[in-house]
Amino acid sequence: PALYQAFPDGRRETLTFADLDRRSNRLANALAELGVGRGDRVGVVLPQVQANPITHLACWKLGAISMPLSVLFGPDGLGYRLDDSGATVAVVDGNNYETVDAAREDCPALEHVLEVDWHGRGYHDSATPFEPLVQDANPIFDPVDTDPDTPGVIMYTSGSTGQPKGVLHS
Repeated sequence: PALYQAFPDGRRETLTFADLDRRSNRLANALAELGVGRGDRVGVVLPQVQANPITHLACWKLGAISMPLSVLFGPDGLGYRLDDSGATVAVVDGNNYETVDAAREDCPALEHVLEVDWHGRGYHDSATPFEPLVQDANPIFDPVDTDPDTPGVIMYTSGSTGQPKGVLHS
């Protein structure tokens, strides 16, 4: 097994590397359908659940730039980073959806908020449900060509000497 996730109801799901590849292919296709492509930014506001690595892998397959963001940020912290980066998509779980939604009006580039329901509580009305989007997408995806200089991740500094700064990593 490559990855497992324990759910609040006691279930445990194990994914193989092949499962991760197929699910990240499906998400890459779904994100492409939403207009995400090379160089676009995708905020990832998720705890350590399966959707977290799947989202990062899908972004890299697309040539998009993933941006891990702490689930501990409030609306100001998330809003600043989503706006500063020009993120067009944010992937969040139900615990963080309202925080991102509260910051959304200050993030003009943010077009889509995908909600992961790993708690089994359902989705917020204004969210795009993550799981159905991934399940319905094609499991075959041809990754874009990249090289060691291709941007892949933006990590934000702590902001100890001013506003946090996005640091682009290849």
